[in-house]
Amino acid sequence: MNPKKISPTITVADPTISRDFYIKNFGAKVQFDCGWYINISLGDHELCFMKPQSPEQPVFGNKGLTYNFEIENVDAEHDRLLQLGLPVIMPLGDHPWGDRGFGIMDSNGVILYFYKTIEPEKSFKQYFK
Repeated sequence: MNPKKISPTITVADPTISRDFYIKNFGAKVQFDCGWYINISLGDHELCFMKPQSPEQPVFGNKGLTYNFEIENVDAEHDRLLQLGLPVIMPLGDHPWGDRGFGIMDSNGVILYFYKTIEPEKSFKQYFK
């Protein structure tokens, strides 16, 4: 695997507080902001903040860290990791926010999210800056 980009997502109670902190103190630029998920850039690097998800969506939990890996062939990586016996905790699928991805958990409980960018659904296009 040769990721095009790697970015952390930190689950926090209120992503807007984190967004404002990094904008004010470090000159961050907002890349995407739908309220519950915010992606900012600091130069060539990205940092993401996500509000805890509902109990019906336990994949990303209510706290913790997720590493996002943008890769060319997400389907092949999904198949490769399944062949290695790694359990998929978020099934491979197309998501309305503009990616095709899936998630696994590493040996420390950190979620690893592998994705390929696709066209976002119309309802999410308004959140891209």
